[in-house]
Amino acid sequence: MVIEQIKMPQLGESVTEGTISKWLVSVGDKVNKYDPLAEVMTDKVNAEVPSSFTGTIKELVAEDGDTLAVGEIICTIEIEGSNTEEVSGSEQKTDVSETVEVPNHTDQGNKARYSPAVLKISQEHGIDLTQVTGTGAGGRITRKDLLKLIESGNIPTAGATAAAPKKAEEAQPAAVQETVPSVSTQPAAAPKQPVPAPSIPVAAGDIEIPVTGIRKAIAANMLRSKHEAPHAWTMIEVDATNLVEYRNSLKDEFKKKEGFNLTFFAFFVKAVAQALKEYPQINSMWAGDKIIQKKDINISIAVATDDALYVPVIKHADEKTIKGIAREISELASKVRNGKLRSEDMQGGTFTVNNTGSFGSVQSAGIINYPQAAILQVESIVKRPVVMNNGMIAVRDMVNLCMSLDHRVLDGLVCGRFLQRVKEILENTSKSTTSIY
Repeated sequence: MVIEQIKMPQLGESVTEGTISKWLVSVGDKVNKYDPLAEVMTDKVNAEVPSSFTGTIKELVAEDGDTLAVGEIICTIEIEGSNTEEVSGSEQKTDVSETVEVPNHTDQGNKARYSPAVLKISQEHGIDLTQVTGTGAGGRITRKDLLKLIESGNIPTAGATAAAPKKAEEAQPAAVQETVPSVSTQPAAAPKQPVPAPSIPVAAGDIEIPVTGIRKAIAANMLRSKHEAPHAWTMIEVDATNLVEYRNSLKDEFKKKEGFNLTFFAFFVKAVAQALKEYPQINSMWAGDKIIQKKDINISIAVATDDALYVPVIKHADEKTIKGIAREISELASKVRNGKLRSEDMQGGTFTVNNTGSFGSVQSAGIINYPQAAILQVESIVKRPVVMNNGMIAVRDMVNLCMSLDHRVLDGLVCGRFLQRVKEILENTSKSTTSIY
């Protein structure tokens, strides 16, 4: 028999961890290759983790609600048809990027095997892992164990007891590399002090709502973006009167013929994709010691549910027609609502367009979808009196386009020109100039 490991997959770019929302199998169950094992949620997607093997579930390492780093083991499967020598060889194979062995003079089972997430947290907060009692399988220290210690403020540090190592370096392996490389010539900073949770009195009638794994992941991603990317903000006003008339003249026939809606949003995404092709600097990402200007134009679109926000991607949006973009918007939104969004639907985004106008917003400042360099908020189209070039006042359909940008990557000049080009495309959208096919 051979024991194989199933690990937490990376369900989207910049995703570093996932939460087991529900196990679909139990210990002893027989599974076939590609059978779903568990439902996993991240800040970007809900997905099923399939089995890579045919065999019997040997151990569920994680429990429902546990959050694990990408690459951590979630369960093991016993594979039939191999000899014991293969078992031994398989068990000895360990990818150093997944688990790091740390010297430990006492026999504590799996306690001396630390995941990248555990190592990173311990280094950030100066935690001596040899003094931590793990609650995972075989005494293994989990991410949740460290978070509880940090929240309590009772952090064991090197030298606090006689059993601590003589040198901190012995229990501090090299930091795990981040998804986006960074370069620093500064000396190592002192361990971060834990931030205590605010003490909020709970009165009669107040409702306490537990923070779910996906909400924690969203919070962490938004916090990282705001902390790392210096946000700047700009807005431009667009006269969408011709666009509105053109779309409204087509929408009923289009729905009858194609079976899905021709939305205003599809026109905006197409205009943005065209402008990105002309201003490729906007289609970039910060990578520490360099800026990566992406060749492909893949538009992330924000799709909200009652309790979460997802950003599926329209790949090669500049090569698609307005009809093709409208179809993808409809399909991706349907996948989000039905919980069918796949990890590949979330990957590869280079610029985000958010349809904040769908709930009536007229002005907003979005948080950049890390590690992208900018996000554009398309606000609500509203009728307003406007002074025309001839000095006359007319009622026009107006819309604000609000752009947040990473000032490390982009400056106001190129962003202003980009928005001017998007404005020009939209204001010249009409039956005589624009085809949806």
